Amino acid sequence: MKKAVFPGSFDPITLGHCEIIERGLELFDEIVLAIGINADKKYMFSLEDRKYFLEKTFENHPNITVKTYRGLTVDFCKKENAKFILRGLRNPLDFEFEKSIAETNYKMAGIESIFLLSSGDKAHISSTIVRDVMRNNGDYKFLVPKAVYTKK
Repeated sequence: MKKAVFPGSFDPITLGHCEIIERGLELFDEIVLAIGINADKKYMFSLEDRKYFLEKTFENHPNITVKTYRGLTVDFCKKENAKFILRGLRNPLDFEFEKSIAETNYKMAGIESIFLLSSGDKAHISSTIVRDVMRNNGDYKFLVPKAVYTKK
């Protein structure tokens, strides 16, 4: 069984994330959406909200689970018996950044990173942009899954 971890802060999850996750299901039998917890980082959404957004968005996908973790992603992968990390690339800058991390992860733990390129209509979306639009009362609904803007 091929199992991958898709790590991130998901603050919030975007349609770009969703695209990569859904395409990843064609490659992997199971995907663990892993919300990294970093005490030094300030989040717009609580951990509980971020977890809810992911669980609600993928509630009809039994081969997707949502978990949280602290520390190194490769340590979490080992704990989950996942041999792959799934990542999305929007542009060449993402590639350069992710390549360094992937090489380090492989040398530390033998965990392979699999990169999927974002489609042209999603490549502009990032959580940073979504948060900025939200802070300035702009319409962000075309950037995120429904769970993000309908949570009661």
